[in-house]
Order: sequence, then structure tokens, then C-alpha cells
Amino acid sequence: MKDMKDCYLKKNIEFQRVYSAKHITGNRTFTLFYKKNNLDYPRIGFTITKKVGNAVTRNKIKRRLREINREHFLKLKPGYDYVLVVKKVAVDLSYKELESSFIHVIKRVR
Repeated sequence: MKDMKDCYLKKNIEFQRVYSAKHITGNRTFTLFYKKNNLDYPRIGFTITKKVGNAVTRNKIKRRLREINREHFLKLKPGYDYVLVVKKVAVDLSYKELESSFIHVIKRVR
């Protein structure tokens, strides 16, 4: 793994592969899809639909999630791809609540 940039899913096909594996867990804030990726490090992607606020709100949530992921990256199980789908509830959450919800959903996979 070269740097943190390699740890994000970017292409639609990568997201579709994770969705098609149908391994799902979640909590009231997120739905987490995951799939083995045969790499020695985890990769993660975030999905926020247009139902969740306007563009400013969605980008704010995405920025927060990227930072939370950076802080807690080592808690992700290596060798897996993750897609975190954000639910409407996330709009009203503080950074700390978002963080604890992220940690909770990651622990469910481990």
C-alpha cells in the first residue's frame, strides 16, 4: 500500500462488486456492505444519496467520514472492501456521534 489514497474505492465497478457480494450489516446511521478483496489492506467507499440533504450537507458528511476513516483506519479488517451507505439520520449528528456510529458498524464486521 503506497498511501491513504489507495484505500478508497473510486470506480462504479468496484462499488458494484461489493454490493453484489450481499454481505451486509448496519446500524441506524449506516448500512455497511463488505467483500473480500484479496489485498493485504482494506479499502472503503462512501455512498450518500440525494435523499440526504443538499450538496453542501452531503459533502460535509463525506469530509467528516474521510477524517473519521483516517483516524480509525487500523480498526478495519485487512483484506476487505467496504461500502458505507449513509442514511438520512446522519444529517443531524455531531462529529462525535458520527464517529461512534462508524466505530460501532465497523466492529460488527470484525
